[in-house]
Amino acid sequence: MGKKEHERFSIDDYRSLLVLDEIARNGNVTQRDLSRTLGIALGLVNSYIKNLALKGYITISAIPRKRYRYYLTPKGFREKTRLAYEHLRNFTALYRTARRDFRELFFAIEGAGIRRVALCGVDEIAEIAYLSSKEVSVELVGVVDDERAGTSFFDYRVLPINSAPGLDAELFIITTFRGGDELSEKLFKAGIEKSRICDISEGSWLKKIHKERRP
Repeated sequence: MGKKEHERFSIDDYRSLLVLDEIARNGNVTQRDLSRTLGIALGLVNSYIKNLALKGYITISAIPRKRYRYYLTPKGFREKTRLAYEHLRNFTALYRTARRDFRELFFAIEGAGIRRVALCGVDEIAEIAYLSSKEVSVELVGVVDDERAGTSFFDYRVLPINSAPGLDAELFIITTFRGGDELSEKLFKAGIEKSRICDISEGSWLKKIHKERRP
C-alpha cells in the first residue's frame, strides 16, 4: 500500500481534528481526558492545545481548582470543518486502496494455507481488514490493542497485547498506520515471533506472504 495515499492528511492534521472535535463537544474536557480518549500521550496533548491556541483556533480560560476551559473560536470551527472534509476525502481514497490491498492479502494468506489470523491495532483500517477477511476461508481468532482493551470490535472483545500468545493465531496483522513499529515490538515482547507479524505499513508485507506461499 503506497504511503502517499495516506500521508496527504497527516497524523498531525488528524490529531488536531480529534482535539478540536472533543473540545467542540465538551469545553470542560481536560487534557488528561483528551489523552485517555484519543490515545495520545499527555505531553503531546498539551503541545497540540498550545499550538491550536497559538493559531487562534481555541481560547483558554482558567476556572476554579486550577482547571481550564477550552472554547473553539469562529476560526477554529472553520478549521474543524476543513479538517473533517480533508479527512473524509483522504479516507475515501484510503478505503479504496486498503480494501483492494487487504483483499489481495487475505487471498494470499488463504493460498499460503494459513487459517487462523488475529488483528493488532483497532481503528478504521482494522475495520477494512475485518470486512476483507470475510471473503476468504480464514478464521479471525481475536483482536488485540492495549489502548482499546476491554472494548468491542464487531463480535470480538479487544484484548491486551500480552494476551496474543493465547489466541493461537498463525499470523498477526498490524491493522493501523499509527504506531505499527511499536505494536510489532509489543507483540514480539509478548512472545510472538517476528515471522508471524505482518505490518501493513511496510512495503514488503504483501510480498512476504507471497514468498512464503505453500505449494
